[in-house]
Amino acid sequence: MPELTLEKAQSIISAGLKHAHDAKLKPLGIVVLDARGAMVACAIEDNSALRRFEIAHGKAHGCLGMGIGGRSVDARVRERPHFGAALAHVFGGDFIPVPGGVLVKNASGAIIGAVGVSGDTSDNDEAAGIAGIQAAGFVADAG
Repeated sequence: MPELTLEKAQSIISAGLKHAHDAKLKPLGIVVLDARGAMVACAIEDNSALRRFEIAHGKAHGCLGMGIGGRSVDARVRERPHFGAALAHVFGGDFIPVPGGVLVKNASGAIIGAVGVSGDTSDNDEAAGIAGIQAAGFVADAG
């Protein structure tokens, strides 16, 4: 049985949104992907800006593709912009290399998925993702 079930993914979203509401963040989009990159769950809040799904998905997808959290993806792309451009091409444009993408790991450290959050600042997006992942009983790796 997969560890990142629909029920767990929905709890990540619920806890991430609760964190966002408590912190009075702008409306968010949260996407939860499993380890192979398939979407398990997604929520886009009312009154959010356009393309929240695509941005959140690109953050999570980039983390999975690189095997590192969004902060590390961001750092690598800043250090090597040509590499970042190549990755964007390889990912078919589904690659957003900024914080707000967070790997989901199990207790033994295996990557079981990723969460992408978009709607507020990258730091706040990341905090909401981490809060959701931890509330669901998983380990968050933001890089």
